[in-house]
Amino acid sequence: MKARRIIPIQPEPGSALPPEQRAAVRAAVAAHKEQQGALLPVLHAVQDALGYVPKDAVALIAYELNLSRAEVHGVVTFYHYFREHKPGRHVLQLCRAEACQAVGAVELEAHAKQALAIDFHGTTADGAVTLEPVYCLGNCALGPSVMLGDKLRGRVTPQRFDALVAQARASA
Repeated sequence: MKARRIIPIQPEPGSALPPEQRAAVRAAVAAHKEQQGALLPVLHAVQDALGYVPKDAVALIAYELNLSRAEVHGVVTFYHYFREHKPGRHVLQLCRAEACQAVGAVELEAHAKQALAIDFHGTTADGAVTLEPVYCLGNCALGPSVMLGDKLRGRVTPQRFDALVAQARASA
């Protein structure tokens, strides 16, 4: 008798995602699939909906856009804007552009890392704040600048930084 060859069943792309995340990814793809160069708008929509681009979403996005997983993963990891892990309740972006550096952003960065006890792309132990670098917030005349959630703040001193973080933690 001849041995039968078993062909493994390939799981559906994105099947490891929780249903609500899978629905959000599919909605993002449906909204942008027909656009020329749809990948970036899809990734932005996924991150807007979920706060990050889950690792398991990459295969689903690739499948839906007829791209390789490597292409999607390459874009996610190339752009600093995209997160691969769930962020804290508040995302704090600190400007690292030259204009902000000229007026104290380097010192503010050191203070932020020490005060939060994390490095860039890290989240505080209490899950309240994720610290991310950004390379221009368009607020050059009022540097150093930070963006906390969707609020832009200028002329941020270490003392003002501490107050903003305390306020964010209190609101969560």
